[in-house]
Amino acid sequence: MREECKNFQSRTYESGEVARFCLLDLAPEAPWRCPENCASFAPRLADVGWVHGSLVEPAIEDEPAAPSEDIIAVLDSAEEIINDIAPEVFSEVEKEREAEAKKGGKKWWRFGR
Repeated sequence: MREECKNFQSRTYESGEVARFCLLDLAPEAPWRCPENCASFAPRLADVGWVHGSLVEPAIEDEPAAPSEDIIAVLDSAEEIINDIAPEVFSEVEKEREAEAKKGGKKWWRFGR
């Protein structure tokens, strides 16, 4: 991935696993590489010329030996699974919020009263 692109994002989880991805979802082979000559590439401006210390996320793991079509297919199917269950998860969360509101649950602006 082109870490110097403003559309690059990464998240490090408590387990130490690092997720690297394109905000615009234009990198079908994430986290290993972006498309060549990506039309949406834009350099980061905030950290130009900075020296990164030891808190920089760990290096990207080696790319698997599988052909790129297989990688893209696996990542696409994983994305489809997430997209299929997302509406159900959102509706469950909304129902929980509504139930909490009906019970007179805490409001964020009443914090500390």
